[in-house]
Amino acid sequence: MTRPTLLTGWGRTAPTAAHVVRPRTVAQVADALAQAGPRGALPRGLGRSYGDAAQAAGGLVLDCRDLTGPPRLDAGRGTVTAPAGTALGRLAAHLLRRGYVLPVMPGTGYVTLGGAIAADVHGKNHHRDSSFGAHVRSLTLLTPDGRRRPLTPDGEESDLFWATVGGMGLTGVVTAATVAVRPVRTAYMRVDTDRTGDLDATLDLMSREDAHYSVCWLDLLARGRALGRGVLTRAHHALPADLPRALRADPLRLSPSPRLTAPPWAPPGLLNRWTAGAFNAARFHGAPERRRGEPQPLPSFFHPLDAVRGWNRMYGRHGFVQYQFVVPFGAEDVLTGIARELSRAGTPSFLAVLKRMGEPTPGPLSFPRPGWSLAMDLPAALPGLAGLFDGFDERVLAAGGRLYLAKDGRARAETVHAMYPDLPAWREVRDKADPAGVLVSDLARRLRLV
Repeated sequence: MTRPTLLTGWGRTAPTAAHVVRPRTVAQVADALAQAGPRGALPRGLGRSYGDAAQAAGGLVLDCRDLTGPPRLDAGRGTVTAPAGTALGRLAAHLLRRGYVLPVMPGTGYVTLGGAIAADVHGKNHHRDSSFGAHVRSLTLLTPDGRRRPLTPDGEESDLFWATVGGMGLTGVVTAATVAVRPVRTAYMRVDTDRTGDLDATLDLMSREDAHYSVCWLDLLARGRALGRGVLTRAHHALPADLPRALRADPLRLSPSPRLTAPPWAPPGLLNRWTAGAFNAARFHGAPERRRGEPQPLPSFFHPLDAVRGWNRMYGRHGFVQYQFVVPFGAEDVLTGIARELSRAGTPSFLAVLKRMGEPTPGPLSFPRPGWSLAMDLPAALPGLAGLFDGFDERVLAAGGRLYLAKDGRARAETVHAMYPDLPAWREVRDKADPAGVLVSDLARRLRLV
């Protein structure tokens, strides 16, 4: 048995110790699951869940990053098949050189294929294309009894397929998957940018426009008439004619971008009301008031934060919390109320992202629902943060909304149970796949999911 290793989520809060193994084959995954002790086992990918979803205190964590191999592109069927440990960024680069893209890309490329399914990740096009699980054509799930189960969205065990999509790794270990792909003619996006004066203007513009991709960064420290001002970007995949002449000869080629590294530590209090306010003002006024048709490389548009290695260290040794919720259309007053309260409290958030959400997948624990999703990062050590979030939880729940489990590390079980009314149905399917209750995580224990 290995020595216990401290693990955290991307937010670097609430570390717990677990024995970690790093299987390279499916057979080794099965062996590891068979050796799980009374504290259970859990698959983990690249550790980009923000809270405690990829931790299992006292248990066995299967680090699945080595479950990789060459992807198989089937251009005729419009699919790609890859091992579950494949990072989406690497898979996307492989596809792009061949003129294809994944239909959904989350905000970072450092998510494994298995992790993308387990969290049913979404992107800037959810209002058009739903979440990642909607494009999974099949997957192979290894359950703790050692069975390899081929699953499809409408096959014999479709209930287990959908329990796995968004199931936070608690139904089994995804070992491989086949996902739909889309053809593109360039490696660039054609991006329109608008500064919006307040939250109402942002929502109005996002409601009227029908861009394939859209996302708005919000300044949650702005006050008065500027409450909720932001920078809205909308985009389509660029055609060769959209590119400067110098790029048209080889439109699928991308030059490598330099990657910066965040400092190994940050002084306490670096992120405060004033530094975040100054950053937000510079971010807002530095953006063009209105710009049309700017070509941007795909990685820059989809994964801007990936350009800074270890950016999560900027929040200091206490880490940070990302709070993400969705509320239905018609509950815009909840968005406005939360933005106003954050502004009044002077909470130092420089990363707040608003998206328009569309149709969900049938996954009982999948997060996205039609409406508005707002995600924000805040320092974990901020005084009064727990009470602030508890109050937000009540508003989101009352509006018929929910929190994103892949981001959560602090919600109460009863609140999440009320937000996810299909949890009992998910648990029934899950218990059939893992009757001994081998698979468990810190998140699952805290929220009493299993």
